[in-house]
Amino acid sequence: MASSEQYKRQIMKDLAQGDVESIDDTTAESTAEYQNFDDFAQRTTPDQRRQLFGRSLHPDQIPTSQMEPELQQAIAQIKPNERDDVARAFFKQLKGRGLDDRHLEQQLGLSTHHPRRMSADDVSKLASFVYHNHPDIFREVLAEQPGIIKFLSNPVVAGIIGVAAAKWLGSRK
Repeated sequence: MASSEQYKRQIMKDLAQGDVESIDDTTAESTAEYQNFDDFAQRTTPDQRRQLFGRSLHPDQIPTSQMEPELQQAIAQIKPNERDDVARAFFKQLKGRGLDDRHLEQQLGLSTHHPRRMSADDVSKLASFVYHNHPDIFREVLAEQPGIIKFLSNPVVAGIIGVAAAKWLGSRK
């Protein structure tokens, strides 16, 4: 059995080449050739990623109990400045819903509400809260800050992202 990293690479390779059941006779001309996830993240726009993630990243699809450990692992691996950006984006979106960052700090047991000072554990708690309670905000932030996704190792997560990518590539025909 291939490792989950190999699995994700194969999904991106297959999608870049159009090798999916839902895309009939896709030519290399009609799809972009993505070398890896970083290439995909850099060459797609947030709007394209928003469409890609659509409803696929939702607690109904991937239970919170399965997503939380994945988020902890992924957030621990992203660069500190990217982690700050993710926390800042979550807080900004949540503030738009009337949720105060200081209140969230207390409610979630965070060490601080300042994104630059937050630990990976703090950002993981915040991400888990958002995933479970505000999945639309979760998807929005991932569209803006896709760095987390490349560190999600669960094959179910990779598979759902692969299905979403297939739909996105299929709509580009």
